[in-house]
Amino acid sequence: GRSAGFLALNVGVATGALITLIPEKKWDIETDVVDRILSTKRNGKKHFIVTVAEGAGDSYEIAKLIEEKTGIESRATILGHVQRGGSPTVRDRVVASQMGYHAVELLEQGILNRVVALKDNAIVDYDIEEALKMTKEIDSDLTAVAKLISV
Repeated sequence: GRSAGFLALNVGVATGALITLIPEKKWDIETDVVDRILSTKRNGKKHFIVTVAEGAGDSYEIAKLIEEKTGIESRATILGHVQRGGSPTVRDRVVASQMGYHAVELLEQGILNRVVALKDNAIVDYDIEEALKMTKEIDSDLTAVAKLISV
């Protein structure tokens, strides 16, 4: 599955967030958040989006610290699952149907304890124990894009 950091990076890029905090990368409130906000403010920017992935920290506490340390009014908004996901695209619907079909085929063959996934644009399945041990690497290119376009 996709990690909280992977999803947050995508949201950060899509929203033009100045900073995206993820649990997979250690961050410091002073250097990674406050200094970046103040530096960008000096360049004329007046509004800042900070995306906080689930597991990266307490959004309300981070907003409070940003306000205390920068003097910039800050507030946390926690998006629900529906707000985070948005409407499914045609591709989302097609892939979901393909995955469901694959899962039913496995069941018809008596094959149980499998996790159906999309890998390299192909529908695949893994043993459930193998799937639970898998981790998703954070895309360093996406991290660089998020940092560059946010300024």
